[in-house]
Amino acid sequence: MKYSLLLIALLATTSLVAKADQTTVNEKNINSLEKEVASVQYNVADINTKVTSVEKKLDAMHNNEQTLTKNSNVRISVIGQGVAPMNTASPAQAYALAKRAATADAYRLIAEKVKGVRIDGQDLIKNMMVKRSTIRTEVKAMVRNANVVETTFKEGLCEVEMEILISHSQFAQ
Repeated sequence: MKYSLLLIALLATTSLVAKADQTTVNEKNINSLEKEVASVQYNVADINTKVTSVEKKLDAMHNNEQTLTKNSNVRISVIGQGVAPMNTASPAQAYALAKRAATADAYRLIAEKVKGVRIDGQDLIKNMMVKRSTIRTEVKAMVRNANVVETTFKEGLCEVEMEILISHSQFAQ
């Protein structure tokens, strides 16, 4: 009987020690989880700050855009660039070809601003790696009444500044 009482007392003491150890482990886990929550809260605050910054930049961009209204005109100005080829018969031919390329580039830039750009993309992935990535852009537009404002040519690069004045009546149907 004495031994059974001692055994019961020993088992009760052991379970109390185990519960105390478990409580210590739980407190450590709670402290660890509290630190993780604080870290996540900090990261969320940082992300919210970045999102707010991006939203402000987007708002600023939208505010800077010109909108075509019924009784107003919008002036679109671009700078096209063209490079003179290396194998030309004369400097005059190099200038003429570079100017033609710059003019074509300026027309394309105007068309992109007025009508937008269609973008098609395709990726080929094999073994979880990109093997080939293809991006195609396309612009379809008719550009009329564009004016060349200035043409500069230096060191084989020709830049053509071109502008167009767009009114609401050109788009109203």
